[in-house]
Amino acid sequence: MCSYNRVNNSYGCANSKTQNGLLKTELGFQGAVTSDWGALHAGVATALAGMDMVMPNSDLWGDRLTEAVRNGSVSEDRLTDMATRIIASWYQMKQDQGFPEPGVGIAPDLTKPHRIVDARNVSAQNVLFDGAIEGHVLLKNINNALPLKKPRMLSVFGYSVRSPDQWNYKSNGGVAAWTFGGESSYLGRDTNAGFAGEISPDFSQIAPNGTLFSGGGSGAVTPASVSSPYDALAQRTYDDRTAVMWDFFSPDPDVAGVSEACLVIVNAYASEGFDRPGIRDDFTDGLIRHVADRCNNTIVVFHNAGIRLVDQWIDHPNVTALMFAHLPGEASGRALVSLLYGESNPSGKLPYTIARNESDYEYLLSPDTAEGQFERFPQSNFSTEGVFIDYRHFDAKNITPRYEFGFGLSYTRFNYSNLQITPRDGANTDAYPTGAVREGGQVDLWDVLATVNADIANTGDVDGAEAAQLYVGIPGSEVPVRQLRGFAKPFVNVSSSATVEFELTRRDLSIWDVVAQRWMLQKGKYRISVGASSRNLPLEGTLTI
Repeated sequence: MCSYNRVNNSYGCANSKTQNGLLKTELGFQGAVTSDWGALHAGVATALAGMDMVMPNSDLWGDRLTEAVRNGSVSEDRLTDMATRIIASWYQMKQDQGFPEPGVGIAPDLTKPHRIVDARNVSAQNVLFDGAIEGHVLLKNINNALPLKKPRMLSVFGYSVRSPDQWNYKSNGGVAAWTFGGESSYLGRDTNAGFAGEISPDFSQIAPNGTLFSGGGSGAVTPASVSSPYDALAQRTYDDRTAVMWDFFSPDPDVAGVSEACLVIVNAYASEGFDRPGIRDDFTDGLIRHVADRCNNTIVVFHNAGIRLVDQWIDHPNVTALMFAHLPGEASGRALVSLLYGESNPSGKLPYTIARNESDYEYLLSPDTAEGQFERFPQSNFSTEGVFIDYRHFDAKNITPRYEFGFGLSYTRFNYSNLQITPRDGANTDAYPTGAVREGGQVDLWDVLATVNADIANTGDVDGAEAAQLYVGIPGSEVPVRQLRGFAKPFVNVSSSATVEFELTRRDLSIWDVVAQRWMLQKGKYRISVGASSRNLPLEGTLTI
């Protein structure tokens, strides 16, 4: 799909360099390129630039494309290429082999009579549950706060605990919150303004109307049922005969100091159609501090669509645990309770860096606005950050994060040992690849030049999985100190160990030669590191090429 934005002042759907050059030539893409909704701004230009199909809301193609072919503006060969790429996917997905007749999917209007196709499969429930489990990241756990051990009294606070007030299909036209994952947020924002490039600080940073289990926009999910944290907690506490107090609304709730644990479950919302106005909010931070001031075992859980700062309260002595649940999907509550009570062992790792302050991210948080001489031609100059984004930025600037990329705790402990780096015999280490182009690029970019092995031992008291990470330091002063080049996640029983193996390809070890416009492999020493996060790398070695 070609994008809304311009690339070097050429709209994405009319940019020949990205579509014909990078995608279809350098990467050997054999499929079709379609426009995003409303992303078509020219007719002939987009056809010649490599776009093959348009969403059905534009009058720049259709009859006009037919006219362009007839008058020679677009060649018949190009038209045939479009059709071939579109039809190829039909055969690749075997839609010619017993595929259901069109029209058996979801109806445009669910309130009208239609054939119901129930795609729910019991076998998928475990997949959804396991995915929710692995998306949770445990960031803090002191004083044996977690796992919970049948507390006699539990207090629960926060707006992301219960199910949304409404989970219902809106049939009277317009955009339904149900359709775009907005039930928890009331869709209380102008997403059209966001698509138009307008940035509003009035966008709410939270979804106040119930638990957040999905992001918003085209990628939102609308499951048949939802397990909210309170639903699952209510069942668990009933079985354990635990007394429960709760307040899902107040910014300054009454807190029973005799509670053995206090859960504060909140969120950080994001959606297609608007930029996040910040990475913390005063309401949520105030709620957490209020509870922590009155409860000596305060456990914080965030349903968060991305980065969320925590330094307003993370060092509070009564904040004993912090978990980022991210967007867990329909198994949200069941997964969280399984983790809180130790039935499942946390194994998620952060896919981003959590800083101590907004300023630590510097320009990475600053959107470029359409103003001044660039009002009609918005500009973002990426030469400032280059490849130094997220952990690469923090490493280059020597900034200590609150929680680094790849960080995540477990209820057990793991020990790393026995690093082995083995160059592949007979591997071609010439500067440039020479192989034919297939989908993904030149085939020899994926030749394995070396393998890396390490042992991981479970030295704790609980069986668990560990996401081991491989980082490579490529020679040169203009490249990041380290870059993630592989990860493996073995499940290791107590007092047992597992060996992880990583393969390093030519592409993993190459840099982009801006003069030759090709991937280049340098001679020299490559630093190899293996460990539990981008800043916890107990195993270090060298690969010489």
